[in-house]
Amino acid sequence: MNFVAVIFDCDGVLVDSEVLAIKGERGALESFGLRYSPAEYVGRFVGLHDDAFFEALRNDFQLAFKTEAPDDFEDRILEGRSQEKHALQVIAGAAAAMGAAKTRFGAIAVASSSRAHFLKSKLERTGLYGLAAPHVYSADLVANGKPSPDIFLFAAERLGVDPARCLVLEDSENGVRAGCAAGMSVWGFLGGGHCFEGHESRLRKAGARQTVCSFAEFNAQIDGAASGAP
Repeated sequence: MNFVAVIFDCDGVLVDSEVLAIKGERGALESFGLRYSPAEYVGRFVGLHDDAFFEALRNDFQLAFKTEAPDDFEDRILEGRSQEKHALQVIAGAAAAMGAAKTRFGAIAVASSSRAHFLKSKLERTGLYGLAAPHVYSADLVANGKPSPDIFLFAAERLGVDPARCLVLEDSENGVRAGCAAGMSVWGFLGGGHCFEGHESRLRKAGARQTVCSFAEFNAQIDGAASGAP
């Protein structure tokens, strides 16, 4: 519990964007004949960088229909994703939690699978960018996206801290696996609108040491961590 930095994921942790993206993406995929339950979709795809996301979807299309996905496959899914962006909301308490974590431990960062321009836009629109800048990092900056550890190791390097002394807050199985692979302590966050029944157990199975359902609970836990409480 001797942390010196907290690294936040963005989508589904700081901003409630995953539930919006999932709705739009699943609608677009259904138009191609690909159907996923919400829980399956979250477990398989949330937290992936777009390169890995589209590779997996193209593989599913090939398996389902024995042919390559059409040329406009990615464009239509991205269009579906963007349809709900006007409804983007900050997760309640995110700004205060970022400030509290920085005060208690000394450093914070954001490490996300989002493309760099989307990541900055979402944080700026919700008033969160300045709280973490310049330590806002997209998986565009590294060779491999989550569940590989690259983006978390990159963030720790830029912060100048030991990865073993970083706490990661993640909402996805892929993100939890990435944080664990980086040698960091990972807590699962359950405050996003996409956290369906069974999400907590899946995050714990992926390696989350504990889970929090809100930023109020997160703040209470890091108070204990900062004071050395077990």
